[in-house]
Amino acid sequence: MAALMLQGCGSDVGKSVLVAGLCRLFANRGLTVRPFKSQNMSNNAAVTADGGEIGRAQALQALACRVAPSVDMNPVLLKPQSDVGAQLVVRGRMEGTWKAAAYQDRKASLLPVVVESFRRLAAESELVIVEGAGSPAETNLRRGDIANMGFAHAADVPVVLVGDIDRGHVIASLVGAHVVLDEADRGRIGGFLINKFRGDPALFDEGRAEIARRTGWTDYGMAPWLKAASRLPAEDAVVLERPAAGAARPVTIAVPMLARIANFHDFDPLRAEPDVDLRFVPPGQPLPAQAALVILPGTKSTLADLAFLRAQGWDIDLAGHVRRGGRVLGVCGGYQMLGRRIVDPAGIEGPPGEATGLGLLDVETVLTGEKVLRAVSGELADGGDFEGFEMHIGQTTGRGAARPFLRLAGGESNGAVSADGRIRGGYVHGLFGHPSARAAVLAELGATARVGDYGAVVDEALDDIAGVLEGAFDIKGLTRLAGLETLR
Repeated sequence: MAALMLQGCGSDVGKSVLVAGLCRLFANRGLTVRPFKSQNMSNNAAVTADGGEIGRAQALQALACRVAPSVDMNPVLLKPQSDVGAQLVVRGRMEGTWKAAAYQDRKASLLPVVVESFRRLAAESELVIVEGAGSPAETNLRRGDIANMGFAHAADVPVVLVGDIDRGHVIASLVGAHVVLDEADRGRIGGFLINKFRGDPALFDEGRAEIARRTGWTDYGMAPWLKAASRLPAEDAVVLERPAAGAARPVTIAVPMLARIANFHDFDPLRAEPDVDLRFVPPGQPLPAQAALVILPGTKSTLADLAFLRAQGWDIDLAGHVRRGGRVLGVCGGYQMLGRRIVDPAGIEGPPGEATGLGLLDVETVLTGEKVLRAVSGELADGGDFEGFEMHIGQTTGRGAARPFLRLAGGESNGAVSADGRIRGGYVHGLFGHPSARAAVLAELGATARVGDYGAVVDEALDDIAGVLEGAFDIKGLTRLAGLETLR
């Protein structure tokens, strides 16, 4: 069995992209590769072929390996519903909501589950590339750990520690981790990687030598700032908090950043379109008056985020947008908000309760029943093919549903459309990934879809990243560390 684990000096140091790039690099060399992350915390999720859900980053990494995603690639997924609680998904299936403190006591019991999933992947591949979570230097979380060193020891996997030089203090981050880790955990780390360097790499040669001298770890290389990563679907809402300036574009589409926004990667294909100015609107800012379309995104906590939306005054902005003739699209939880009423009698997404919706669609939703997890395809009611997936709890009914937004391939209808056709909503994620559906929606806004197959854009970006890492990292050294003796 050959495996290599990338852990980080913190969250958002670029582990997910590096794992995806290495997966593609080794897959391009003809190896059978699988990605793995024992525990992920994200509201960006994907549906697997075996009818479960995993973190979106692991689905992207599976794509990098050119294989279908499976629940074994991310056996434990935490989907935050509040600042202190999250929905727990184990091997693709929801297992209730847990407070953070209670989960700390529960997680150790999940170690056999994650090791079993890892072993299954290892049995079907030549190399497994594992991604850690957060940082092993957060020693207050070490007890019962299943995400970093706890897993690495249990599965006997060598570790490389990743430092992010873009955020600064990378020498202190790596050397500090060496200091605070206990002897066994330090010994599990075979070396380090530097990520996100800008400029002449020779300028940091002395810094890398200092890290190696102070830690005794092997220097496996330094990656530059990976520009191609901007063409990949985003995993973490952190990127939404760092809006990038760009050239003026003719059509503005606004997406309010709900507190528990989920699956916002739905809109990455729109971001790639040269005619579209896609704006994620942060709390405290009004929805832009020039927006042609406002999209209410998915959310992990519909009632709480509906209250959050109103607290920002976005309901007032939205009403003004509609009066001016603007269009609105609700996706999943956003679709539920557009209706007349939302009821959560069992407290599935928080305390039991109900709320009046925005009243822009003649439907209402009851949050009940099994979670729907399935891949779907079909066409928009007004034309345009789509492929995507459903991932939701709740049943939405009402007279508005007699005018469905989507028609699934099996004949089933999905969503609702207002009488004037300007307000639409449905449960399908990933609509804009299909060029036909994206072209149809943009045409209504007076824009032309120019990108074509967004999947090809992502695939090309993965190849570009793999090519950069090939030259930046000591691939033969990493291969030996992983226990893979031959490199094709």
